[in-house]
Amino acid sequence: MSFFEVHDPAFARFVMGNAPVKRLATGFDWVEGPVWFGDAGCLLFSDIPSNRILRWTEEGVSLYRGPSNYANGHTRDRQGRLISCEHGTRRVTRTEWDGSVTVIADGYQGKRLNSPNDVIVAADGAIWFTDPHYGIMTDYEGFKAEQELPCAVYRVDSEGGIEAVITDMACPNGLAFSPDGSRLYVADTGRMFHPDPQHIRVYDMVDGRPVRGRLFHTIAPGCADGIRVDSDGNLWSSAADGVHCIAPDGHLMGKIFVPELVSNLCFGGRAKHRLFITATTSVYSVILNRKGNQWP
Repeated sequence: MSFFEVHDPAFARFVMGNAPVKRLATGFDWVEGPVWFGDAGCLLFSDIPSNRILRWTEEGVSLYRGPSNYANGHTRDRQGRLISCEHGTRRVTRTEWDGSVTVIADGYQGKRLNSPNDVIVAADGAIWFTDPHYGIMTDYEGFKAEQELPCAVYRVDSEGGIEAVITDMACPNGLAFSPDGSRLYVADTGRMFHPDPQHIRVYDMVDGRPVRGRLFHTIAPGCADGIRVDSDGNLWSSAADGVHCIAPDGHLMGKIFVPELVSNLCFGGRAKHRLFITATTSVYSVILNRKGNQWP
């Protein structure tokens, strides 16, 4: 069995035949939001329906936080603190070094957010997050509720000011910056119910704002729930059959096959060359001949 499919000869140098896709843990309900803590030697990830954030190390899986307010996506800020999207409380939070939790955003223009999903931090420290409505559609991954705001991408500056910066997507979900911060990629997973194919859109960053949004790549099969970028600017995206690697010009370079539907991914490990993959009921990883770009 091959774990990889090469579409561009360059992709053959990204993967290694003696580095298989491994299942690290299983038995969860629906896992998302992996984030690597190299200084602690652990991966945190969410099992959303079970209302837990879990910690994986080479010794096994343990509970990091429960209940987690049905947390979904996570990242780390420029100081290394955990930033989390919570479906249950419809907010974005920061976990301080003493364990206390600070609310980053829970509303906009007097209305409650929907269910923050994925989050990244820019070089200037601004926190960017997507706010689709998935967490309030049912009681499975949060609490069913009325939608008060359109689905959007938000930016929170260092002073706490919040701004809706992308408002024309059906359901913005995964997002990532290029290594030099000149591009922002955003996946529109709501387009699975749209006449046009769902896709990843790319924006040019001008004065800290996304402009000139355009089609970057259409994922098939499946959707780009989670996306991350490597140090050379290649985009790695979740898909129905695994993980797809997409070149900076938008063409498919290759695939990593995973036996379950992939939700999210992140780079980590001792050299940031290990791709951690959350997929339905399990967490997987594969060692690559690439390094991730996400902070830290």
